[in-house]
Amino acid sequence: MLIRIGRALRARRADQLEAPNLNMTVSGKKRLRQPRLAEIVASSLRARILSGALGDGDLLPKQDELLTEFGVSPPCIREAFRILETEGLITVIRGNVGGAVIHVPKPSTAAYMLGLVLQARKVSLIDLVDAMRLLEPACAAQAARRTDRATTVLPKLRANIDASLAAVDDPSTFIGLARAFHTELVSGCGNETMSLVVGALEKLWSAQVDELALNKSVHGTFSDRSVRLSLAQEHERIYRAIAEGDPLTAERAIREHYSGGGERRHGFDTDITVIADSLRP
Repeated sequence: MLIRIGRALRARRADQLEAPNLNMTVSGKKRLRQPRLAEIVASSLRARILSGALGDGDLLPKQDELLTEFGVSPPCIREAFRILETEGLITVIRGNVGGAVIHVPKPSTAAYMLGLVLQARKVSLIDLVDAMRLLEPACAAQAARRTDRATTVLPKLRANIDASLAAVDDPSTFIGLARAFHTELVSGCGNETMSLVVGALEKLWSAQVDELALNKSVHGTFSDRSVRLSLAQEHERIYRAIAEGDPLTAERAIREHYSGGGERRHGFDTDITVIADSLRP
C-alpha cells in the first residue's frame, strides 16, 4: 500500500508559512533550507521507481491522483516531474493522452553519463584503456572464483571465442567479437558493483571502437590475420584460467594480454578525447 504523506507535507507547509524567518539567523544569513515540497514528492516517486514498484515503461499516476495523495498544488507536482525528468527517470508526454513514462536506470545510461564527464574533462582514449588495464584483471580473478562459473560466465566466453575463430578472416566482425569477449567477462564476473563500474568503461571503449575501428582504413594491425589469431589465443588462455578456477593465473593472463598491446593495435589515434555521443540513449 502506498504511504500517504499529504498530512506531513501540509504540516511542513503550514510551519513554513507561520514561521517565515526560520531560515534566517540573527545576523540575517540564510541557514540550510529544508527540502522543498516538490523534492519530497520527487523523492517518494523516485523510491517507487528504484524499488521496482513501478516498472520500466509504466506511467506514473495521473496528476489528479498525485494531488489527492500528496495534498499539494499542481505546480508542486509539475516541479517534482521536472526533477525526475532531469534525472532521466521519466519522460513527460504532454497533451490530452500524455503522462509521465518511467525509465528504470540501465547500465548503458551509466556509461553514457560517465562518457559525458570524461569528454567534458577531455580525457583521452588511452587514459580509458589504462583504467581498463588496471581494473579488468580484478574482474577476471573474480570470475575464476565463481563456483557457478561453468553455467554462467564460461559458456558465454566459449561461444565468443568460437565465433571469433570462425570470423578470423573478417577483420570488422572479429574486432566486434574481440571487444564483446571483454564485455562478457566483466558482466559475468559475479560482483554487481564491479560489473556496473568496469562494464561502463567497457561499453564506452567498445563504442569508440565501433565508431573508429570498423572502417577498413583504420583496422591497424588487426588487418593482419596472424594478429587476430594471436588475440584469440590470448582470450583462450584467459578462458582456461577462469575455467580452472585459478584467479591468479586469470589475472596475470589478462594483464599480459593488455601489456602485449592487444587493445592498442587499432589504426586510430588513442590520444583523442573520449566521445560520449556513440552511447547516447
